[in-house]
Amino acid sequence: MLPLGFLGWIIIGGLAGWIGSKIMGTDKQQGLLLNIAVGVVGGLIGGMVLGLLFDVESANWFFSFLTCLLGSVILLAIVKAVAGKKVG
Repeated sequence: MLPLGFLGWIIIGGLAGWIGSKIMGTDKQQGLLLNIAVGVVGGLIGGMVLGLLFDVESANWFFSFLTCLLGSVILLAIVKAVAGKKVG
């Protein structure tokens, strides 16, 4: 993966998490820290998914952003599906 450093992961993860939450309609429930967390975890998920199809090791920063965005949307869809189920 692209050697972004700690600050790069926070910036790209925060932006991807924010846009992902806008796409999934969860922006009202999330704040800055949760957007960053969703983006960074989404980057890990997106890296695993896209790593099966593409060479993500030699990616540029824009591909890293799209990877984080895709992973964020996947993560938020899973969370919405689990949280939407009613017990009992």
